Amino acid sequence: MKRSEINGYIERALVIFSHSNYALPAWATFTPAEWKTKGASCNEIRDCALGWDITDFGKGNFEKEGLTLFTLRNGNPADGANGKTYCEKLMISYPGQITPMHFHWKKMEDIINRSGGKLAIQLWKATPDEKFSDESFEVKIDGIARTLKPGEIVRLSPGESICLTPYLYHKFWAEGEACVVGEVSKVNDDNNDNRFYEELGRFPEIIEDHPAKYCLCNEYPF
Repeated sequence: MKRSEINGYIERALVIFSHSNYALPAWATFTPAEWKTKGASCNEIRDCALGWDITDFGKGNFEKEGLTLFTLRNGNPADGANGKTYCEKLMISYPGQITPMHFHWKKMEDIINRSGGKLAIQLWKATPDEKFSDESFEVKIDGIARTLKPGEIVRLSPGESICLTPYLYHKFWAEGEACVVGEVSKVNDDNNDNRFYEELGRFPEIIEDHPAKYCLCNEYPF
């Protein structure tokens, strides 16, 4: 992705979050120059990869396959039970933009449609060898159990949520208009706990065509 694109998508996200009445922490808009002045007091932000995450999953077509994320809080996987054991994110999913099929080996997560259009999620149970299973499976939507067929699509209206357990393949996209999507989960570990159905890159390669306005979650200066 080009740095100018990343800058633009963050600016777009700031407007959408503001219009949806989701306030971000003050450091969300720190510039790279400001981050260089921040010392050890901000290490939790750095160590737990909090903040902006704009990804095209290595596909080079963000509008078709991509996701905007802002991690508000997270534990450090290296801390285990001695650290935070939970994570919270805000995400933006756009119509026509897919978050590719994946599951997590360890993380259980609630995906919440916070506002906007419908959030469509397609699901499959994974087999022991990590293929698509032909078995039905159970999920809970706002705490209510529901049995789904392989590949079934669930559509969440604003305010609705689904609990996704480990080894449950899922991909999602917005319908009608952009969705502000919440995630409440166990600790998020993007380096070791994402199993994409096809081989993908979790973070984009960046072409520096313009100075960065903001730091991404894996770019903070120490």
